[in-house]
Amino acid sequence: MELIELNASIRESHGKGAARKLRRAKQIPAIVYGKKTEPTLLSIDTAAFDKVIREHGVTGLFFNLKVDGGSGKERIAMLKDLQMDTFGLNYMHLDLHEIEMDTKVNVMVPVEAIGESAGVKEGGLLQVIRRELEVLCKPADTPESVQIDISDLGIGEAVHVEDIDLGDAVEIPHEVNFTVITIVPPSVEEVEADDEEEIEEYGEAAAPADAEE
Repeated sequence: MELIELNASIRESHGKGAARKLRRAKQIPAIVYGKKTEPTLLSIDTAAFDKVIREHGVTGLFFNLKVDGGSGKERIAMLKDLQMDTFGLNYMHLDLHEIEMDTKVNVMVPVEAIGESAGVKEGGLLQVIRRELEVLCKPADTPESVQIDISDLGIGEAVHVEDIDLGDAVEIPHEVNFTVITIVPPSVEEVEADDEEEIEEYGEAAAPADAEE
């Protein structure tokens, strides 16, 4: 787990009008809350937060939150929710959840396929059914990604959630043994295209020399 430095300021005003004013000032309305702390309204610099997202993505983010005007105590928080506008261009609101390092938390972690599948070498197609998985662990044990070795996967074979072992410290909560990654046969379109090419080649070879006369 990487703790990312993030500065924030306490804000007194709330409501849609105050939020719009903040955004015009290049600030993102935010809130931080936790089991042992009262919710606190914050504002976060848009450029600083955008830099974090560009470098680290949006999943599994943990912050060393430094709040101006607070008690001076740094707060460890994770990104719980990120709201964007309709076009996905502007940050509208952030939810930050204050956490304790010795308590397990639920975190979404990206799935990463590693290796070269035997089935792909034979013409199969890799399908990542779940691009993120929820894991339950202490913050310090949070993996950057769930790496799945697909080297031995043939066409028609799959990796299910119960096949994934992340060690004793990390659990993947699930109720059913769902598919995470699979290797599927070449698409129907590709097969049909190949068949058409064979027919055309056969037709050209079988056509009599005076066929055009």
